[in-house]
Amino acid sequence: MEAVSQVEIMGMIGVNRERDSSRGVTVSLFGGGINPADEIPAGIDPDYIVEFSQAHEASGFDKVLIGYSSATAEGFGVAGYAASQTKTLGFLIAHRPGFVVPTLAARQAATLDQLTKGRVAMHIISGGSDLEQRRDGDWIDHDARYRRTDEFMEVMKRVWTETRPFDHKGEFYQFEQNLSEVRTYQQPHVPLYFGGASDVAKEVGAKRADVYALWGEPLASIKGQIADIRARAAKYDRTIRFSVSVRPILGVTERAAWERARGILDRVKSSLGDSIGPGKPARMQSEGSRRLLDFAAKGDVHDRRLWMPIAATTGAAGNTTALVGTAEQVA
Repeated sequence: MEAVSQVEIMGMIGVNRERDSSRGVTVSLFGGGINPADEIPAGIDPDYIVEFSQAHEASGFDKVLIGYSSATAEGFGVAGYAASQTKTLGFLIAHRPGFVVPTLAARQAATLDQLTKGRVAMHIISGGSDLEQRRDGDWIDHDARYRRTDEFMEVMKRVWTETRPFDHKGEFYQFEQNLSEVRTYQQPHVPLYFGGASDVAKEVGAKRADVYALWGEPLASIKGQIADIRARAAKYDRTIRFSVSVRPILGVTERAAWERARGILDRVKSSLGDSIGPGKPARMQSEGSRRLLDFAAKGDVHDRRLWMPIAATTGAAGNTTALVGTAEQVA
């Protein structure tokens, strides 16, 4: 009998409270241009970060995601502050290769891993929008971003594990005699999460990631993706864990849950206005967004609980599919 892997429950924190007008319908808690009607530069609310993090910890969450965009707060700083106000909660820090060299990013992560006694993981995202990348000065194309991510993750792991100075000369990075004095608290290193739905992404993730992150798709599709990625990982003599992200919409009764879902959808549509066209990806180069929109076009509901209209309305801007029902039904 195959052993059952440990299941982790993960949430997400933001750095600013929702406005009353958008409470409960914010598409991205961390911001980043996905909530255009509500995203006005507002600084950071430290009290809210503490409240949000401690609520997750008190509720038994294992980790919270700290998101990334070209416009939002820097994740290592947010994670460090939130960690100082909690005791057991883990932090999954989203990070895009290309803007910080991997040797420094590795030391940043190792430093925070030591200071938090092992409560840090990194979610490596290559970027699904050329426009979004260019806002931070990155002009390489989709496939090149994944080649860079491959090299970035390789270097990070070497920085964390090498015990003698080493040189590296690759397509995107070159350095000599690197040796970090900062070991990671977790062994052998900080866990690396990774996401992407294209073939090039799957190959990189299979080779480098500890956990492969998937968005909520119909069960048959999720099973197919897991089998595909496991087979790719086996070529490198590796095993890999998986994460699946969905948004729970719960009610005391099933009817109440569906009524709540439809109310949220109406408010999301009102908030977004005409900023995203129907069925148009919010991230034009994202294969994951295209897949969600394709499933949404085939039906609003899959497998009785997986609800697609929010993904369709928002251009599948990230984790935008929902599981609708009572807590028992969704679990």
